[in-house]
Amino acid sequence: MNRRKFNKAAGITSFSLLSGLGIGCKNNTTEKINQETLASTVSKEPFFKPSLAQWSLNRSFREKKVNPLNFASMSRALGFEAIEYVSQLYLPMLETSTSTLSGMQTLSKNLLEKSNEQGIENLLIMIDREGDLAIKDKAKRMEGIENHKRWVDAAKYIGCHSIRINLFGEGTAEEQEENSADSLRLLGDYAKAQDINVLVENHGGYSSDPNWLVKIMKMVNMDNVGTLPDFGNFCIEREGGERWGAPCINEYPDIYQAVEMMMPFAKAVSAKSYNFDAKGNETKIDYYKMMKVVKDAGYTGYIGIEYEGDGAENTGILATRALMEKAGSI
Repeated sequence: MNRRKFNKAAGITSFSLLSGLGIGCKNNTTEKINQETLASTVSKEPFFKPSLAQWSLNRSFREKKVNPLNFASMSRALGFEAIEYVSQLYLPMLETSTSTLSGMQTLSKNLLEKSNEQGIENLLIMIDREGDLAIKDKAKRMEGIENHKRWVDAAKYIGCHSIRINLFGEGTAEEQEENSADSLRLLGDYAKAQDINVLVENHGGYSSDPNWLVKIMKMVNMDNVGTLPDFGNFCIEREGGERWGAPCINEYPDIYQAVEMMMPFAKAVSAKSYNFDAKGNETKIDYYKMMKVVKDAGYTGYIGIEYEGDGAENTGILATRALMEKAGSI
């Protein structure tokens, strides 16, 4: 078992959300992986370590082909030693609980036990659908902050270093700046007491504009508030004001420059991938150029794979890892 994780498992009694818990300390995939296609010729050790973001397997979870509680064993079967959770995949479980508190306690205990069984390191939890943090209505923003706090508790309990949050709101860029900074300061103060980072991903709206996001980081100016640069997600505005799904009508033009701007504040990195050509290269993102941006920033931590392509999930995950390791070993 990872020593850091064991220590995290042992020190749970001080957490407000999880104080009622005791110390809790096979993959059935049938898809065939084309190992020849996924083979990687790595000349030297990459500068980073690969981790797996749960969203890479979101279709399997959302279509109820597999239980999201099996994420750790699925990741271990694919050769990963560290994972990143997605909160929304567990919301159906929480909704059937007798209370939010008991549901979060049970979920956190299960995730810790499952990851410990596999010797998997838990890195972060990506938080969705817990309230917008850049809206004008302060009462609603405070409600969103409280909702996020329970995931800070959960992250602490299972041994993560961070949570990832979204910055969605309404109004002008300037209005959302002030509201975002206020929310991040309040949530950051709470998370700092538990040694948890609060990371903002470029994930739609103004957060996909690196100039705006960097300004927020400088306004907040807290050691435990940072960024999670994603290789994709640079659509600032969609048709009809939709958050997701609609065609993009305003996209940041230089994704490599954008990641470079976010890297000084990065405490995690997300390697988005979609589809691959016959040579194993990503069709939308120049991974050699993007990985160089990350390396040149001095980053040496985990890079999480987030496959969102049309093919089989396991195949896409391994293809992404092979390409990352090639590009990251030059």
